[in-house]
Amino acid sequence: MNRFRYSAACALIGAALPLSALAQSCNVPVLKVLAQKSLGLTVMEKSLADYQKRTGTKVEISYFGENDRRAKSRLDASTGAGSYQVYYVDEANVAEFASAGWIVPLLKYYPKDADYNDFLPGRRDVASYKGVAYFAPLIGGSDFLFYRRDVLEKAHMPVPRTLDELVADIKKLNSPPNMYGWVARGQRGSGMNVWRWAPFMLAEGGTWTDKNQRAAFNSPAAVKATQLYADLFKYAPPGSATYDWSNALEAFRSGKVAFMIESTPFADWMEDPTKSSVADKVGYTKPPAPLPSAAYGHGLAISSVGAKDECTRQAAGKFIAFATSKEQEQARLRDNVFSDYNRTSTVQSDYFQKHVKPQILAGLKDTTPVSKVTFWPSAQWPDIGDNLGVALEEVFTGTQKDVPGALNDAAQYAQDAMEHARK
Repeated sequence: MNRFRYSAACALIGAALPLSALAQSCNVPVLKVLAQKSLGLTVMEKSLADYQKRTGTKVEISYFGENDRRAKSRLDASTGAGSYQVYYVDEANVAEFASAGWIVPLLKYYPKDADYNDFLPGRRDVASYKGVAYFAPLIGGSDFLFYRRDVLEKAHMPVPRTLDELVADIKKLNSPPNMYGWVARGQRGSGMNVWRWAPFMLAEGGTWTDKNQRAAFNSPAAVKATQLYADLFKYAPPGSATYDWSNALEAFRSGKVAFMIESTPFADWMEDPTKSSVADKVGYTKPPAPLPSAAYGHGLAISSVGAKDECTRQAAGKFIAFATSKEQEQARLRDNVFSDYNRTSTVQSDYFQKHVKPQILAGLKDTTPVSKVTFWPSAQWPDIGDNLGVALEEVFTGTQKDVPGALNDAAQYAQDAMEHARK
């Protein structure tokens, strides 16, 4: 059956049958998934062959880095190419994709027995737009202050509880090239430097918009936060002003960095003795006040462009349910992946409580009360955030000396984008 006839047949079947009958009537030979590599997906691939055998659907996963993944899925959807039936989506672009109609409401196609409500409430919040669920979480969390427990103990220094204390401690412990006080993301991007900078901006009293809903992240508070973030690169490894998150993590687990604020799931990376020189030497706590802990979530969504008919959407929903299932999360734990958890049943399981290190459990308990959404929840956010990321990178690398000017330009760009979207 050629592609046109196949799609037409599925559409006719979909109009006549309920979804439960569709699952038995449709045969979808191939699903293509555009994804970003994660430990959870790596574990899932170990049982993928069995899934393909049981369902008769071959699943082809193409992996890209974070920025490339965002750009490629946006291009695939906006041009109508529809080369992929499943997109890896995150909290920063779910509003854009949902409002543009590029992804479909998930729960119509997510099997009820897969228990979507078992996902942690925070994960469900970031997976939704205007109260509608669009993706099933694969990974999520908030922020820890990662600190070298052994280094602080040797220096007889307490864990910093305020931002001012953190800055002072970064300077005290900075002793290159053997030890740097700090490392952070500097690379441009709404999910790169902007993601890490935003809590600093909010902590200094800045806001994304003013009372009239106009872009306001060029305020004096935002300028102060930007200058502080830029100054901290003086105490970071060379070249870190253009680091992405993976560069920052590798610098920290090399044993040459004292402090880092990064996403909670990365604690698992620190505790892997085969790859980390700081296993059992790291402490985890909430970011120093008044820094908020940035909540986020990544997961799988059904592409409305690539999955045009009900049959394909049903097959996509079934695969997403498999990839994000309770069983997959337990398989991750058995494979020593304790970072990619999203379900209440996982966190409450005896295995999780027994095998997650006490310092991480303590950090999770400490961080939850200060976790919040820190990005601008707008359909235009990826464009606005990426443009802001360019301006910030120029400030961090020193190619742009005029911090207020850089933020003014970025805020004007944001305002223009918002006004254009309203036309």
